[in-house]
Amino acid sequence: MESGGKHTMHKGTGTVYRIVVRSELSDRYAAAFEGMEMETKNGATILTGEVIDQPHLYGILDRINGLGLQLLSVQSLPDEAHPGPERTREQEEPIL
Repeated sequence: MESGGKHTMHKGTGTVYRIVVRSELSDRYAAAFEGMEMETKNGATILTGEVIDQPHLYGILDRINGLGLQLLSVQSLPDEAHPGPERTREQEEPIL
């Protein structure tokens, strides 16, 4: 199951992260995670996008917490990696 709305990621000097939360979020949550691509799959939502620095990352994590969502994983993706849903867990570098 894929969310109807894909949101464009910005390419700059930050690091691309893939953040997974439990439950399939509707498109109305897209505004809370502006700049992140949202994809729903197997009872989870995958947020993928560029994070500029640590305060930006903590802001996203605070938003997740404030919405009462359960955080499943946070991963930084290699520069050459395509942050699409075809990536497997073995290819990702977990940081949390």
